[in-house]
Amino acid sequence: MCRIERKSERKSCEYKEEERSEMGLKAMGESRVEKLKSSMSRSRMKLWMIRATTSVLLWTCVVQLTALGDMWGPRVLKGWPSCFSGDSSVNNALSVPFVPLRVLPPKRVYKNNGYLMVSCNGGLNQMRAAICDMVAIARYLNVTLIVPELDKTSFWADPSEFQDIFDVDHFITSLRDEVRILKELPPRLKRRVELGTVYSMPPVSWSDISYYHYQILPLIQKYKVVHLNRTDARLANNGQPLEIQKLRCRVNFSALRFTSQIEELGKRVIKLLRKNGPFLVLHLRYEMDMLAFSGCTQGCNNEEVEELTRMRYAYPWWKEKIINSDLKRKDGLCPLTPEETALTLRALDIDPSYQIYIAAGEIYGGERRMASLAKAYPKLVRKETLLESSDLRFFQNHSSQMAALDYLVSLESDIFVPTYDGNMAKVVEGHRRFVGFKKTILLDRGLLVGLIDQYSSGSLSWDEFSSAVKETHAFRMGSPSRRLVIPDRPKEEDYFYANPEECLPPLDESWSST
Repeated sequence: MCRIERKSERKSCEYKEEERSEMGLKAMGESRVEKLKSSMSRSRMKLWMIRATTSVLLWTCVVQLTALGDMWGPRVLKGWPSCFSGDSSVNNALSVPFVPLRVLPPKRVYKNNGYLMVSCNGGLNQMRAAICDMVAIARYLNVTLIVPELDKTSFWADPSEFQDIFDVDHFITSLRDEVRILKELPPRLKRRVELGTVYSMPPVSWSDISYYHYQILPLIQKYKVVHLNRTDARLANNGQPLEIQKLRCRVNFSALRFTSQIEELGKRVIKLLRKNGPFLVLHLRYEMDMLAFSGCTQGCNNEEVEELTRMRYAYPWWKEKIINSDLKRKDGLCPLTPEETALTLRALDIDPSYQIYIAAGEIYGGERRMASLAKAYPKLVRKETLLESSDLRFFQNHSSQMAALDYLVSLESDIFVPTYDGNMAKVVEGHRRFVGFKKTILLDRGLLVGLIDQYSSGSLSWDEFSSAVKETHAFRMGSPSRRLVIPDRPKEEDYFYANPEECLPPLDESWSST
């Protein structure tokens, strides 16, 4: 009995010990789970802290880079090489090429007085100057400018939009510290234009900026939108506030950048020319539209004279119909013919080995009229002869885009010679002054044709003729000069865009006006 009882007691004790052991294991298991949960929680916290720290560091870098950009932004906007270009050794170590930040000027904050729409008229450079004027006017009136509409109804019938010729985004952003520019009107106002209820008018030509303050601004405030339907020569050359003149230059020389396609093709043409030495750009304005418009028919046969006359009568906005070509030529109001141009270049001792790049459309009379010039200067080239037809495929039938290519080449040439003082000649002349007074031979056609006639008749020997031509043009090489001011005759005074004196280095007081 005693043994049995002891055995049962022993078993009972063993059962109790097992129970305690199981309970201990359970407690230990629960404790480990709790520890594991606590460990996972701490890991998540550490991961969150790492992410948060990384984000703060990244944002700090962005802020620092932006601060650096603010310091160097003005140079970027002026087209200078960016200081923020990175060390070459660092760039080589990176798998992704370094791209400099483009820092925009701060937006100008002002009370908007309304919206200004403009429709430009004329060729590329006539419209270019007008766009500069309209930006200055919009800035002065504190209004929002809508991206200008380009002329599609002129003789050239070019369907190009603003963004087909100029870098529209650069135009808008580079000027945002001066004026607000939008690609189109807000929807509510756009609907009014579509319904034809917008106020439209041509401003008065050669107007002082005060005219826009007292005459145009009240109309904008009244109608909210005003459309100026003609923009050529609507702002006076002289007597304008200095900030207005400087803004006209900023738009012309910085904001109006051609599209990347035009810029790249222009660089290719310049590179091809540079491979063969120095080159002269001849803006030979002996084209059909120019001859018909001016009535200049020197060297043309009877059939050509009749053709040009018919064309002049076909365009009602060409107001002058009956023209005496001989008198106009003697007054220096005709473009030089290719034959006259060849004689002039030779008299000025332009090297016959020079490349002569013809910046113009189709020359009236073709190869027959170009023969004497080609004989004197065998290295005559054009964009069509330097490039493949495939390169120009997208520019065909777009005269303004083709003119933009000629503009770029003219700007970079060693010598620029316009044979007529049209809009391209004037704007290129002014731009070449702005970039360092590059050699631009400004032909005095009135004196030239008289000298040419004397030489052709035998009254002057070649040496006498050449000496007289050189003497006439000694101070007409694009050097610094005063802009001629004729208060009562703005059309006859020097054009602002040909000599933007306010934007150039100060002139020596001893220099006389020309």
